[in-house]
Amino acid sequence: MNFELKTLTRARICSEKTDALIVLISEGLGAADDPLSTLAALAIKSGDFESKPGKLLNIYRTAGIAATRLVLVAAGDGSAKNVRTAVNAAMGALKGSNAQRAVLYIGALEKSSPEIVRAAVVACSEMAYVYSTTKSKPSPAKLQRVMIAVNNVASARPGFEKGLGLVKGIEFAKEWGNRPANHATPTLLAGAARELAKLPGIKVEVLGPKEVAKLGMGSFMAVAQGTAEPLRFIVLRYNGAATAEAPFVLIGKGITFDTGGISIKPAAEMDEMKFDMCGAASVLGTFRALAELQPALNVIGLIPACENMPGERAIKPGDVVTSMSGQTIEILNTDAEGRLVLCDALTYAERFKPRAVIDIATLTGACVIALGGVRSGLFSNDEVLAGSLAAAGDASMDPCWRMPLDDDYAEGLKTNFADVANVAGRAGGSVTAAKFLQRFAANFSWAHLDIAGTAWKGGAAKGATGRPVPLLLDYLLGQVSPASTGKTPTKARAVRKSTSVPKVPA
Repeated sequence: MNFELKTLTRARICSEKTDALIVLISEGLGAADDPLSTLAALAIKSGDFESKPGKLLNIYRTAGIAATRLVLVAAGDGSAKNVRTAVNAAMGALKGSNAQRAVLYIGALEKSSPEIVRAAVVACSEMAYVYSTTKSKPSPAKLQRVMIAVNNVASARPGFEKGLGLVKGIEFAKEWGNRPANHATPTLLAGAARELAKLPGIKVEVLGPKEVAKLGMGSFMAVAQGTAEPLRFIVLRYNGAATAEAPFVLIGKGITFDTGGISIKPAAEMDEMKFDMCGAASVLGTFRALAELQPALNVIGLIPACENMPGERAIKPGDVVTSMSGQTIEILNTDAEGRLVLCDALTYAERFKPRAVIDIATLTGACVIALGGVRSGLFSNDEVLAGSLAAAGDASMDPCWRMPLDDDYAEGLKTNFADVANVAGRAGGSVTAAKFLQRFAANFSWAHLDIAGTAWKGGAAKGATGRPVPLLLDYLLGQVSPASTGKTPTKARAVRKSTSVPKVPA
């Protein structure tokens, strides 16, 4: 979808020729002497238009309005959340129409902040997105162009540009999350990363089985040994600041298909395990957005990508492997493979002397039980980092929830046969999984996002959501140094000691 930003007054908007004019109306719409304001006031007075966010009035060929279709939609108090609800409703109303061009007027809102503009752009894109890569006869959305009309372009532009960058990132993450496993193998995922390297500021290195073996990533290699598809370890670099500036590291779980291995999953809905690489997709999407926005900071992306299959060489329950850190791991459940690939990536991250490390993974069904599909689970050994991520999630409407990391939760990971077991039973499964990862993150500020409930939707709306690209991007942009933004960045401090079902995506 193409976007344009333009200054238009409430009177001027009436003469704008377009297939559809969407007007967001907040509570307490001020009076004005123009056809649009007169119509809106009459609809409100008669009770035909409600102020509840998302309620709309769809009108065809209105006198005094040049647009073919007019959609009045309530935005409640005009907050970013209510604007998103309103735009989703209005765009949904246009889906069945032949509209190819639309004007979205948000100038009637009392608040037209950059955050509101960003929310409007992202909501438009979200409703227009159509997956088509593996369809023989793609049916792209008819609506191809949206003009965002505001009272002042200069004040709205920062939010507009951030929204455009975010849209690029979310759509890239959705694309790779939605692809079937045979169209998103580890090799193809590495190809997607190489495509990103064509963009400014991004470099990519791809390691294969020989290089990974030389690094001693025995845990990662163990997961990959049951499939014919070769593993790939993808290293992305975004360089927007001085070389000496310590980078942030994002690690995305890249299990391109998860059968559960020898501890095989139930057949029902196993197709959804193509989404088990949505952590990797979110890292790719974030780098796509960084390339668009070019912030002044350095970011590393690490993606351990492989399949988890029950082949003749597959790992077995009871096997013991040696991780890159030297710690040995007893594999009690082969369906808890995500933590096995992530632990080696966490060890690899140390070489960058990072400011902070964030891993993103569809890790546990237990997190779905705990938080559903609304908030991602957040675990961290650093109070400042956790607070910054939580704030970024709220600001970007991609929320997370802080979960505990008490040392008592690690008791179940003890074993007689290795340094640590890879599972600790059903109770507190999302927490014990995080405690496993924490063992490999002792030397830096670290956070873990469990996105098992938020990375995709099932049922009729089945598909990747692109989360948590908005959260990650907001967090990173908030860390840009004062020399570039005039703001004081949040400095993450490493905290060495933390005090703090259905089919399980491992």
